[in-house]
Amino acid sequence: MKMITAVIKHFKLDDVKDALSKTGILGMTITEVKGFGRQKGHVEIYRGSSYEVRFIPKLKIEVAVPDEKLEEIIGCIQKAAHTGEIGDGKIFIYDLKDVVRIRTGERRKEAL
Repeated sequence: MKMITAVIKHFKLDDVKDALSKTGILGMTITEVKGFGRQKGHVEIYRGSSYEVRFIPKLKIEVAVPDEKLEEIIGCIQKAAHTGEIGDGKIFIYDLKDVVRIRTGERRKEAL
């Protein structure tokens, strides 16, 4: 099993969620985050004063998937989140040792 963490632009959430639903993903966790990469923030003007925004708001999506669906899900997220502009985000993949469904006690793939 793998844990996929994708950091994406806010306005791409519905596209990614809909694409994941079509692949059979039944659940995900969404977190609002801030950070920067190569873009290193930007300058904005507010009430006539300019200021530097060092951390860009993004969304973090976390999805646990069985190994056999990994490449399909990565491709799905990449395609749905792509705009071609800097700051599209990143996808991180981690090994997932175990999962336990609290309500039933099911483990591993059955708990996904």
